[in-house]
Amino acid sequence: MPGDLHTHTTFSDGSLKADWLPRLAARAGLSHLAISDHDSMHSVRYGYANRLRENVRLIPATELTAFDFERGRRVHILCYWPDETCPDLIAHCQLMADRRNAVCRQSGRELEEIYPQFRLEDALALAQDGGVLYKSTLMQVLCDYGLADGIYKETYKPLFGKGGKVLHDPDYQTVDQVLDVIHKARGVAVFAHPSVYKSMELVTELALAGRIDGIEIEHPRNTPEDKQVLYQLAAQCDLLVTGGSDFHGRNTGSPRALGMCRTGDDALARLEQLAQTRKG
Repeated sequence: MPGDLHTHTTFSDGSLKADWLPRLAARAGLSHLAISDHDSMHSVRYGYANRLRENVRLIPATELTAFDFERGRRVHILCYWPDETCPDLIAHCQLMADRRNAVCRQSGRELEEIYPQFRLEDALALAQDGGVLYKSTLMQVLCDYGLADGIYKETYKPLFGKGGKVLHDPDYQTVDQVLDVIHKARGVAVFAHPSVYKSMELVTELALAGRIDGIEIEHPRNTPEDKQVLYQLAAQCDLLVTGGSDFHGRNTGSPRALGMCRTGDDALARLEQLAQTRKG
């Protein structure tokens, strides 16, 4: 049975608590699920603490954020089965939490000036599960108070879109730094959705250099043209091919059901075998 290896919860910018996702996975006929919250030890620890829920096998995971400074683009790298005690991984996640909180607090203070009913403290209360503020957290407060038309709809664009009046982005680590963290944690590194940030050149470089273990090819936002090239690249470099929905619950610009993109049985078995080999 297949698995969905890319999902998000209230540990980061998803709308549902982690306990809900195994239920949805079971209803979707999945055997495996990876809760892969952004730069989060919470999702890693949840996966290890809940190895089997609703007859669904959980894979400990997190989606780490990096920046390709050569091309000026963000990069997401999925990390599966890392050592949850790895100091470098813990430090990276804490660093990104601190940076996200700093910029979102600034955005929140600016929203208070625009919307008298908005309060940063209300957004902080919504972020208790993961302890990290996101743009979607701030937008949720605006939605709850009738001040926005949706998380990522028309109200969002002038606030947090390109050049948005309250947009502040955190600083990110380099791609090599993040990959080094994954390797130190003995995790399995899978390049996430290359089409999303136009990273086809980068993923090719990393694959040929042996820096990644796999590519997330089955993803809602990968283009058909890119997917064809990625399958050829994965075959050439003998890489894992994974699939995931990038599920965020209602916190998404378009409907994206858990399980809509999947990882096959062979890839799941190979992923677990590789993880076991790394752990020794």
